[in-house]
Amino acid sequence: MANDYSELLSELAKSRLPELPASNNLRIGCVGSGFIMADCHLPSYSNRRWNLQAICSRNKMAAENLARLHHIKKIYSDVTQMCGSGDIDVLDIAVPPDVQPEIIFKALSNPGSLRGILAQKPLAMDIKTARQIVDACAKNNIRLAVNQNMRFDHSIRVAKSLLNQNLLGTPILATIEMRAIPHWMPWCEKLTSLSTYIMSIHHLDTFRYWFGSPERVFGSTTQDPRTKFNHKDGINLYILEYDSGLRASAWDDVWTGPAKEGASSDIYIRWRIEGTEGTARGTIGWPSYPTKTPSTLEFTNIKTQSWLKPEWTEAWFPDAFVGTMSQLLVAIEKNQEPEVSGQDNLETIALCEAIFQSSQSHKVLSPALFL
Repeated sequence: MANDYSELLSELAKSRLPELPASNNLRIGCVGSGFIMADCHLPSYSNRRWNLQAICSRNKMAAENLARLHHIKKIYSDVTQMCGSGDIDVLDIAVPPDVQPEIIFKALSNPGSLRGILAQKPLAMDIKTARQIVDACAKNNIRLAVNQNMRFDHSIRVAKSLLNQNLLGTPILATIEMRAIPHWMPWCEKLTSLSTYIMSIHHLDTFRYWFGSPERVFGSTTQDPRTKFNHKDGINLYILEYDSGLRASAWDDVWTGPAKEGASSDIYIRWRIEGTEGTARGTIGWPSYPTKTPSTLEFTNIKTQSWLKPEWTEAWFPDAFVGTMSQLLVAIEKNQEPEVSGQDNLETIALCEAIFQSSQSHKVLSPALFL
């Protein structure tokens, strides 16, 4: 290349990583023993040698296996007992969204030495319950963080760094195109919303992370023909409008054609940001899981002219889950709000609700109406 951009690329690559806690003194208690806890949370924490103190799960055998694998000291059958024991400082939750609020309220009823909670997204399936959780944690002086893990995907964080440094100019258009087949869990069948709160929430929160909350949204949904149980929102399309003129849009295609029924597959997630002075584009490696596939990013602007590509070896699953817990540990150490606080996440829940209601009513709605 005509100019040496190695220093810029190095700094951009560094911006993919979260701030880490100063010590591993904070004691972590885990709730849940399913895929997210077993394959994402605990491996990430073990690699950092964080202080895994206790685990609680309905599945005693799974909890015992995880305790042996990750040298977790104590096993509890009840979250109230675990928190009240004084054994933990941080509660890490990985359970279905319809049962998460009850677990949080149980923990708060007997908090012991509890100082922070890392909750899964969605924080709750409705804004009223989500706000009750946020208010209850604040009343008990407990830091609440939400596991919006796509914010810690490495390409998404570097894209945020590009925006922060104004390397793309004023954002004009941003898109996310997902062609991937989720594995809907049995508990999804009981939920009032399927795709919006379980899959689209990743992309909606990413747009909020990059640009803030939009003024207006329009959503459209149609059934996923592969999903046999009744659902209101399957393949989701939506547009976010900002008064600045920016438009953000995503196609969350959970069908992708008959790829599981015998046809060749074309599965991917791509994103793109176009600004007045530059363009960034990237891929998300998650659809290749369990093959470890780093997400990618490259960008160009009117100064560099050519495409530049910072690189890294980490992947969203499981490496990004270091960031979701780290944001809470750092917040407790520094006595500040987590990067993805419960209060901030209320705006993501409101955005999900606006998209869901818009897709049902076929009307343009403001997320602010749901806050």
